[in-house]
Amino acid sequence: MKALESDALLIVYIDIKSPYAFAAIQPTLALENSLGIRFDWRPLTLDIPSYLGSARKSKGKVVESTRSARQWVGIKYAYRDARRYVERQGHMLKGTEKIWDSSIANIGILWVMQNDRDRLGDYLETIYPPFWRRELDIEDVTVVTACLEQAGIDATGFAAFQQGEGGVQHDSLQAQLHPAGIYGVPTYVFDGTILFGREHLPYVRWHLTGRKGPAPDIAYEMGAMEEQSC
Repeated sequence: MKALESDALLIVYIDIKSPYAFAAIQPTLALENSLGIRFDWRPLTLDIPSYLGSARKSKGKVVESTRSARQWVGIKYAYRDARRYVERQGHMLKGTEKIWDSSIANIGILWVMQNDRDRLGDYLETIYPPFWRRELDIEDVTVVTACLEQAGIDATGFAAFQQGEGGVQHDSLQAQLHPAGIYGVPTYVFDGTILFGREHLPYVRWHLTGRKGPAPDIAYEMGAMEEQSC
């Protein structure tokens, strides 16, 4: 698997622990369904401490942190921004109590793409909303396995897959992403073009439907995005 190459017309990179990716799931799935095109969904497991420091909370209070005051300001804004759009989609977004290792849940994306592609949306629905309500331990393979099964996906062999072949695929892909110019989620890739952020969905739609007329501007507004992109 090459970071910028796919048989699909569009690659979509996401991370279960990213609030911005969570906000992008619904409109991106809507775009996929409206166009009748299967996107190539892939995991990008963010190494958050490497650029934003680390922190841990207990009962709502920070009990451990390596973050600067400036980093905290940026993080708090990011959550407010993502929460604004997630809530408009009817979901809840609570700040996490720690920085999660989302690799197992993200390897679940690889499992679904390889074994039951049509249920990818179902898997994302069973894992994203409850995780952001603080109801799931995505570092527990049995929890992720249960999410797969809840989505109607045969999870037989998933535990071995995430420790073996799936883990190798995941790690190999992660090693390629930064050198390829992919740093965050959601990221959309087509024809060597890399677009970071759900605001580019109108442009993505314009490209996938033949690039007719002038290219649209970026958009955050849900109503505008539903008209132009979904």
